[in-house]
Amino acid sequence: MQRREPFKFMLQTAIFGSGLMFLGLMISYLNLERPNAGFGKIEIPQVFWVSTLLIMISSLTLHLANMNFKQDKYLNYRTLMAITLSLGLIFIGMQLWGWQEIFTQNASPEVRTSRGFIYMLSGLHIVHIVVGLFFLIKIFVEAIKRMSYVESFIYSVNPPNQLKINLIIFYWHFVDLLWIILFLFLLWRN
Repeated sequence: MQRREPFKFMLQTAIFGSGLMFLGLMISYLNLERPNAGFGKIEIPQVFWVSTLLIMISSLTLHLANMNFKQDKYLNYRTLMAITLSLGLIFIGMQLWGWQEIFTQNASPEVRTSRGFIYMLSGLHIVHIVVGLFFLIKIFVEAIKRMSYVESFIYSVNPPNQLKINLIIFYWHFVDLLWIILFLFLLWRN
């Protein structure tokens, strides 16, 4: 029987827990939406569409960065990591911009309840993105420190470093998929 990698198992467990938390919040959102439950419809900001596209592109750039890392193309790896980080930061900015648009909509009590749930869902997702950005910044800084080919190669063949990068990529793809699910859910319910 093959031994399970403990860090991967811990990350999978944390992702499962996060998934359950978001599922519970979406179910609560649906329960509040029942007739006469004091829940109002609001318009999803257009900027959320753009931010969704950007987060999807960030998954692609991170995937391409990983491919370049495995093919010993370290300059491309660093460039694609920088693009992924930039897209993650822009995503957060666009989410906050979307919050501002939501805030300016009708302020009836029903809409305030709906608005609060959207803030909570996207806010918790932003927290997950910030965690991912923290670790992406860590591996990006490590890549910048190893500018020579030899240093980069030695770093890339070290199994703990490979594991670290694979875990971060796995996590980033999770938060990207999570946002797509949340966004589709919000579109469906509003």
